[in-house]
Amino acid sequence: MSDKPDPSELHTDTLAIRWAQLRTDEMAHSDPIFLTSSFVYDSAAQAAARFSGEQPGNVYSRFTNPTVRAFEERLAAMEGGEKAVALASGMAAISSTFFALLAPGDHVVSSRSVFGTTNVIYNRYLKKFNIDTTLVDLADLDQWRAAMRPETKILFLESPSNPLSEIGDIEALARLAHDQGALLVVDNCFCTPALQKPIELGADLVIHSATKYLDGQGRCLGGAVVGPATLTDEVLGFVRSAGPSMSPFNAWVFLKGLETLGLRMKAHSENTLLLARWLEQQPGIARVHYSGLESHPQHQLAARQQSGFGAVIAIEVEDSDGHRDRQAAWRFMDGTRLISITANLGDVKSTITHPGSTTHGRVDPEEKERAGITENLIRLAIGLEHVEDLKTDLSRGLKALGF
Repeated sequence: MSDKPDPSELHTDTLAIRWAQLRTDEMAHSDPIFLTSSFVYDSAAQAAARFSGEQPGNVYSRFTNPTVRAFEERLAAMEGGEKAVALASGMAAISSTFFALLAPGDHVVSSRSVFGTTNVIYNRYLKKFNIDTTLVDLADLDQWRAAMRPETKILFLESPSNPLSEIGDIEALARLAHDQGALLVVDNCFCTPALQKPIELGADLVIHSATKYLDGQGRCLGGAVVGPATLTDEVLGFVRSAGPSMSPFNAWVFLKGLETLGLRMKAHSENTLLLARWLEQQPGIARVHYSGLESHPQHQLAARQQSGFGAVIAIEVEDSDGHRDRQAAWRFMDGTRLISITANLGDVKSTITHPGSTTHGRVDPEEKERAGITENLIRLAIGLEHVEDLKTDLSRGLKALGF
């Protein structure tokens, strides 16, 4: 497409459909898939120039592929970042960022309210390289400030967090990080650029599990890191050598997913807010965690830095005898008939899981308790089914608790 506008001139919804469109000689309207491992050169000299980086162009699909590059350019434009690096999964994006940007002796300050496997990276793998991590409460800026050291290089958070929908003050944390020469890395998986732009709020890097809402239908695994070239090029260098790269087919699926992202996130958010308000009124629901509710302690902050509240609700349940335990949570889950019992989220199909025994099952029990992952906690990721059908199904879960 000639004479393209600057991405800053276009709405995120338009960028999701039109930016970085691939065109071949056949001029297909839909983006093509380049399912190839390698590329052919006109001469040995050209091959050498491509491999050395003296000449731009495709080298090997582990780190250069047109379909993957289109996904990277489109997502970067949507997030307002200079460049993006696509990876094989969300955890590949997180771990590659750490291993590319940290060195032995460095220090990470992280919210304790992160996906359980992120804690495994901290405790089992970063420690092997003498990289220390301090966990703090996401909403307590004083804890973040007190945890900073001269060797602190990264502040890491999810906002909203998994699974309790806690909110981090991205602008304040960016100032704290930059005042001490550190980077702020924000996992934007739950909101996506359709609802939140962390880079505009001061974040240095944005992390995605493309597996979730960027795909939107639970089909493929993928991840991404978005930010300035000075940082993303380091991540790409690690990906080129270590190989946690995204497949061209998955990139094509994500390109298709991005085209409907804005519509889906709006519908997800609308469904979820209706259900969260309904759940607050139901017997057997001891507490509802959702930043879209006025009862959420950080509702105003969420409303200020997000244009919507997303689709993940956490609920604490109790049975008719007042028990708030794992058995009550499992009975509620097993009582549903429509909602899928699975740990994935971001799907058009609603899902339900017990974080304490699935997504956060490998987290130390004491740390799990500090993070608010109680035995009676259930995570709901609300899809695009009709909201009345979802209420009916959740009522089956309440019936299983004796209500």
